[in-house]
Amino acid sequence: MSSFEPMASRDSSVLRLLFLGPLLALLVVASACTVRPLYGEASGSTGAGGGLGSIAVNPVTSRYAQEVRNHLIFGLNGGAGQPATPRYLLDLNVTSTFRSAASVEVALENEPTAGAVVMISRYRLIDAETGKAVANGNRSVNAAFDKPRQEFAVLRAERDAENRAARELAEMLRVALAQDLENLPAN
Repeated sequence: MSSFEPMASRDSSVLRLLFLGPLLALLVVASACTVRPLYGEASGSTGAGGGLGSIAVNPVTSRYAQEVRNHLIFGLNGGAGQPATPRYLLDLNVTSTFRSAASVEVALENEPTAGAVVMISRYRLIDAETGKAVANGNRSVNAAFDKPRQEFAVLRAERDAENRAARELAEMLRVALAQDLENLPAN
């Protein structure tokens, strides 16, 4: 047994090295990671300053664009409304189109039975002091809906899909604006 013990101790030290080596490498890599909130203020890190609560959304002209604007204002300011003295102004250009997604043949006629709303928003973030655009981009959302045979039910389904698309688009814009603000150079 005495000849076996030195082999066992050598094997255990090799196993320890095989286990501890990757563990130490993982700890070194993990120490380089940082965690901070995307939407919140983390020790003043909001790019050039202000944060999401310092954005005022300019008025829009269509019903569905107003839906996007309302959801966006609520999301940017936590339900507090527009800021009194905004650091940034947001111009929105929202378009919405309806498409037939599927059709079935009923009495020798193709009758659409499903549709989709495609909502696209182009945005431009403007510095309120200088009037210069500091960020811009576009986002799009699809919302599907069923088209029943009743005409009013189809109109209501389209409107509901449009409202869903507006909510989703506002959330996507909020994330895009948070990223844009974070990437602005510090003054």
